[in-house]
Amino acid sequence: MHHPAATTYPPASRTKRMAFGLLALLIPLLFSTVAWSHGDTAPQPVDTGSLPELEEWLESDPFRTGEHHEEAVSVGSRGYNANCARCHGLEAKSGGLAPDLRHMYRDCAGDEDCFRDMDGYYVDTVRRGRTRDGRVYMPPFEGVINQQAMWAILTYIQSLPDED
Repeated sequence: MHHPAATTYPPASRTKRMAFGLLALLIPLLFSTVAWSHGDTAPQPVDTGSLPELEEWLESDPFRTGEHHEEAVSVGSRGYNANCARCHGLEAKSGGLAPDLRHMYRDCAGDEDCFRDMDGYYVDTVRRGRTRDGRVYMPPFEGVINQQAMWAILTYIQSLPDED
């Protein structure tokens, strides 16, 4: 007959070593999944091979209309999700961290001059980033993503419904 008092347990020092060993294995795993859940925060290049080359910097979105519009929306969607969604929200629906990009052109009401001005502000912001009081609020993307990607991302944003 087996008596409970006769049960032998590993020495306390061995138990502690096993517990610390298990903890040492689990902590890095826990922190790595937290880091992975936020995605890669480094700016990501965007494949724009399906869009026409743009030589000089343009003043307005060349993909807003025309034969490359649908492809630009597709390329822009991938570029937005890889580079912009972490701050500006999925489908450009901001959670308050950064401006809601669906509303950029809300006050233009079809005015082409207003669209051109907003396009210029948008591309300047993406190229050079934004800082305030020495703090970076948006990193610069020039040299990381090309002009085609910047305009394709804008085309994608403008394809989304401007709803709250």
